[in-house]
Amino acid sequence: MAIDEALLHTTPLPVLRFYRWNGPSVSFGYFGQFEKARRCAASRTLVRRWTGGGIVFHGDDLTYSIVIPASDLIFADTPMSIYEKVHCALRDALVSLKQHAVLASGVEPGAAASARGYNGHCFANPVCADVIVNGRKIAGAAQRRTRWGLLQQGSIQNVNHGKQLAQRFARELSAIPNERSLTEHILERAQKISEQKYANQAWLRMR
Repeated sequence: MAIDEALLHTTPLPVLRFYRWNGPSVSFGYFGQFEKARRCAASRTLVRRWTGGGIVFHGDDLTYSIVIPASDLIFADTPMSIYEKVHCALRDALVSLKQHAVLASGVEPGAAASARGYNGHCFANPVCADVIVNGRKIAGAAQRRTRWGLLQQGSIQNVNHGKQLAQRFARELSAIPNERSLTEHILERAQKISEQKYANQAWLRMR
């Protein structure tokens, strides 16, 4: 979480980052209620995201973040347009791997919380432009837009293609993706952000 935020503060170019979880975990949105998330998490590690959205169970999923700096032309697009473009790329990557993937129709992500019957679990109800495989939601995401740029954090669940999926997803988003390692500057900044927010119980329990 802290690395994503550090990238948002510093990157001059769009970034797609993939990561896994050390063990069973639960993330919940910035505006989410700690007690509700705590009850769902049980013994899992719990973290509050800087993006919005509902409760997401992590473990075997492939998690990604996309950072679009404010200086990039695509930043002028609406959040929903960016959400849909990213998931179109993911859908096409899955189709290339012989998955029957489609985009969901329905309410927009920001309206999901008010949808009838919504229980706070992100993967319980698909919203517009989520990715569906064989009738089941396998990918959703949440965003945060700031003066630095836009951060989209997403989770891809119940599909397993190893590194192939990440590579094809990246190629669908960029004709010539350039793989890089995180710099010491980013890691140092992320460490400070983590101490202030993500490793801080006051941040976790603020609502």
